[in-house]
Amino acid sequence: MYGSGMRLENVDFNLLLPLRALLEERSVSKAAEKLQRSQPALSAALSRLRTHFNDELLERRGNRYELTPLAVQLLERSYSATVGMERIFLAQAEFDPSTSSREFTIVSSDYGMSALGSSILHVLADEAPNVRLRFHNISGAIVANAPDSLRDYDGLFMPHGYLMNQNYDDLFDDRWVCIVDSGNTAVGDALSLNDLSTLHWVFTYSGLAEFSAGAKQMQMLGIEPKIDAVSPGFLVVPSLLEGSDRIALVQQSLARRLARGGGLRVLECPFDVVPLREAFWWNSVHARDPEHVWFRHVLSRAVRHAGLSLGPTTA
Repeated sequence: MYGSGMRLENVDFNLLLPLRALLEERSVSKAAEKLQRSQPALSAALSRLRTHFNDELLERRGNRYELTPLAVQLLERSYSATVGMERIFLAQAEFDPSTSSREFTIVSSDYGMSALGSSILHVLADEAPNVRLRFHNISGAIVANAPDSLRDYDGLFMPHGYLMNQNYDDLFDDRWVCIVDSGNTAVGDALSLNDLSTLHWVFTYSGLAEFSAGAKQMQMLGIEPKIDAVSPGFLVVPSLLEGSDRIALVQQSLARRLARGGGLRVLECPFDVVPLREAFWWNSVHARDPEHVWFRHVLSRAVRHAGLSLGPTTA
């Protein structure tokens, strides 16, 4: 077992890829297949890793293996470490998007992914066909620990109001609207403030960010909503409204897409709802990275492709 005074030159970095594969696959045979190595080689790597960390890492539970508490921590760290090594050793003096195979990582809610994900891929397909995009679900820990947590990612999709003193590029403006099931008979053609108090609600909640800004504003107006369900994301909300008189707040751009199938009605909020400006937040460590600079321009082109823009958003 290595002590706390372990020196990096004594670490075998060849174990990093096997560590990540073993923890992701939770199987020696699957990890070997993924890395295109023999099972005995991966078994030997697991043995060395167990000795290094003085931990089983993979523990058998019935007919499968589960991660130990330490292994759960190491899984995310191994991902960050391999991405960092790739960026170091694949870096080039001159960046050519057409030949790059870099993987860009973005932390986002399902709203951000749905708003821009396909448009980013569209731009990448034209300019950088070998570049990959990986989304990570937003978490309270990532937001609370920024900017340090953003060292491990290329950036974060999030509206203004939650991060401060952090590099960002504004992406597009949006606004909060209400949605109900198309068969909802408790709501007429327009909503009143009284409706917001009497109807039952589906709220969205994302840890540190808590309820959406629109929902918070409603509560500040003295409206105490009757909450039937709380969802960690926005895309599942329509299914929680289906066949009911419930109501929810979502972003207008998302509401328009969700309503295309005809199962929802989109209604204006009966109060002057706070606007929403989505931004891409990133750590200053990426400021002079030519690939990251290029990717930030990709996001601007993706916003235009998605039909989104900065400026007033109308109904």
